Amino acid sequence: MRTQGIIGAVTMAVGGLCPLLRVPIMGNWNYFDLDQRLAIAFYILVVVGLIGAFTAKAGLVKFAGWAGIVLVAITLIGVYFKVNDSFGFLHFKKAINLAAGLVKYKWGWYVIAAGAFVMITVRKPKVLVAAQVPVQNKPLV
Repeated sequence: MRTQGIIGAVTMAVGGLCPLLRVPIMGNWNYFDLDQRLAIAFYILVVVGLIGAFTAKAGLVKFAGWAGIVLVAITLIGVYFKVNDSFGFLHFKKAINLAAGLVKYKWGWYVIAAGAFVMITVRKPKVLVAAQVPVQNKPLV
């Protein structure tokens, strides 16, 4: 459980630094280029996942994974609406769609999703309890 939680949290952290969007002229953007407040919240969730992994709290690791997925979904929705709204100064629908189509989603979202998937599949380790078997005293004869 501990290694799986650590791998998931580190994968999510690396995914946040990978290119998430390709903006024309400006280049590739990671989470900090998109929005610093969302990036800080994202990395707080990564730290919560690491704390849960080191303290063997499977529920905390799962919470961090699910919260990371929700935060990424909110970010994707926000990016979609921001991109389509940013070109509102254009008066033609085709021009707006063309300009919005220039912003491309990159592969960093998949890395974040993979890390979150690893974190939400963490299970609490089972503790095996040895049962005592009663001994019957039989004569040796």
